[in-house]
Amino acid sequence: MSDDPRLLPPTWNGGPPARAVRVRAGIMALLSSVAFVLYFAWLLRPERIGNPFLFGVLLVAEMFNVVQALGFWWTCVLSGRHRRPLPPPIAETAVDVFIPTYNEPVEVVAATVAAAARLRGARVRVALLDDGNRDAMKALATRLGVGYVRRTIHQGAKAGNINHALEHTSAPFVLVLDCDHVPHPDILVRTLPHFGRERVAFVQTPQYYANAGTNTIAAAAWSQQALFFGPIARGKAAHDSMFCCGTNVVFRRDALEDVGGFPEGSVTEDFELSLRLHELGWASEYVPRVLASGLGPEDLGSYVTQQHRWARGCVGAIPSVVRSKLPLRQKLQYLLSASYFLSGWTVAVYLALPVIRILTGVQPLSSSAADGFLAAFAPYFALAIATVASVGAGTYTFAAYSLATSTFWIHIHATCKALFKRPSRFVVTPKHGDAVRQLKPAAPTLAVFAVLFLAALYGLLRDQDPATLNNVGFLVLHMCVLGHGVATAIMPSLTFPAAVDEPRVDELAA
Repeated sequence: MSDDPRLLPPTWNGGPPARAVRVRAGIMALLSSVAFVLYFAWLLRPERIGNPFLFGVLLVAEMFNVVQALGFWWTCVLSGRHRRPLPPPIAETAVDVFIPTYNEPVEVVAATVAAAARLRGARVRVALLDDGNRDAMKALATRLGVGYVRRTIHQGAKAGNINHALEHTSAPFVLVLDCDHVPHPDILVRTLPHFGRERVAFVQTPQYYANAGTNTIAAAAWSQQALFFGPIARGKAAHDSMFCCGTNVVFRRDALEDVGGFPEGSVTEDFELSLRLHELGWASEYVPRVLASGLGPEDLGSYVTQQHRWARGCVGAIPSVVRSKLPLRQKLQYLLSASYFLSGWTVAVYLALPVIRILTGVQPLSSSAADGFLAAFAPYFALAIATVASVGAGTYTFAAYSLATSTFWIHIHATCKALFKRPSRFVVTPKHGDAVRQLKPAAPTLAVFAVLFLAALYGLLRDQDPATLNNVGFLVLHMCVLGHGVATAIMPSLTFPAAVDEPRVDELAA
């Protein structure tokens, strides 16, 4: 286990960045705002309209992104707020530690169970929740001296597994750990004091991918996570809207009993549970400190599995959020989080419009406006991405952006399943990557890449007027992003720098 990256000290600090970092982010935000105003002042002039329908589609996509951007800033503006002093520590109490497992390798689970048995700050009772009926897991629990819980009826996936364990345990607090997340010894010391405040239902901590320094896909996935568990999660906590993320989270048992346990009808049971708790007036807290180290997806197939589960669950939860009786601020925060998984539709729009123009000559902008579109759009787009990166204090990388963009189709597929109420089963994210070529998860992206390439080639062979060259330029840009995002799935030996360019811990506020 000595080469297990989860046992190494974390290299990331989720606390508010130093003042210099905040100043740089503020300057970038100002420049981005200016570019935004200039772009929309240019776009919304009546003479810019070409085909009215396509212009309307473009405008809807742009407005969706504007709403997401404004929501991002509204969330993050409070992310540097000084936290209230903690109440006195809770007297040492009992905590049930649940480690759900299904089909994960024993060696992955063993490190988590062993670390959980050594937690301090409470009277810990560890329970390995085996939903796979594996004798190897029972032997592991016996060897490490922890509890072992096996159920005979396997329903409700992870949520059902936890609910079953709740019926057979009694501690006033419950720590839930995914079986690949090795807890740090002081996770309870850092989280339990927050329950000194009344009505705190759960305390969430970051999901840290310890393998980000050794795997390209894990590094890109962690870069996305670092943006969320940094400024976004801190901001959501400041808005009293932080939701449970499924692991590295401590619950008050009374709160779980108040809502009847984890909802078993969703593949994102953590999101739905948080919604129900907040509806009943329970509160949540967030500790922006790495207190458990886990494993991120190590290949494209694993990443697709993870992201599709999140997208399907969150998009399917939008009607519940709309119908909820949450205060307006919390409802908007939940809507922002759930609707993010619709952003793949905007990528599809941006990919389709140049193709339509080249193949049919029909375009959303008038002929005179199309030639100048790139000059108006490029600064706005580039500054928007750069601003997000600056808010993330350097953790959000191009690899993270290209991976998310190249898998835009996940959002579309998940939305269609939600609209047609097609059931989705809970699929565990694989804990080890596949070193062979993965064409199946890359196939939708490769198909889109081929369409873009053929359209660009056709356009260049047919005509080379400025409008055509403009659209071909956009297609080439998109092909570069899509190709970068799925490159390691096609050529496993190809690697990009895997380590995330983290800010040094001494650059971050304590």
